[in-house]
Amino acid sequence: MSFDLRGRAVLIVEDDFYLADDTQQMIEDAGAEVLGPFSAAEEALSLLDVQRPDCALVDVNLGAGPNFLLASALQARGIPFVFLTGYDPDIIPAEFRGVPCLQKPVDPTKLLVALEGLERN
Repeated sequence: MSFDLRGRAVLIVEDDFYLADDTQQMIEDAGAEVLGPFSAAEEALSLLDVQRPDCALVDVNLGAGPNFLLASALQARGIPFVFLTGYDPDIIPAEFRGVPCLQKPVDPTKLLVALEGLERN
């Protein structure tokens, strides 16, 4: 199966170095530009002040438990995103129920399908 993400800038926010690195490689192989990866929401929020990604992959837990501050910022800016989590999907607040959520470890094909399915903005 071939994926084409050419022309898209994808923000990656993942605190596990190996997962972030593997994800970056996979997304670049599909033709996208990767912003990050960032291991902290604050770093990603700073980027949003100067650059607008086409979409994002957001880990729900960046070390201090579930946090949805970055997700709220992305939603407010109209930037589509996919949650990545090792938690049960029920942890996602109601305001994000329409956001795709992939369970870790993430199947690479499912991740690329989810990214391709996000609306371009």
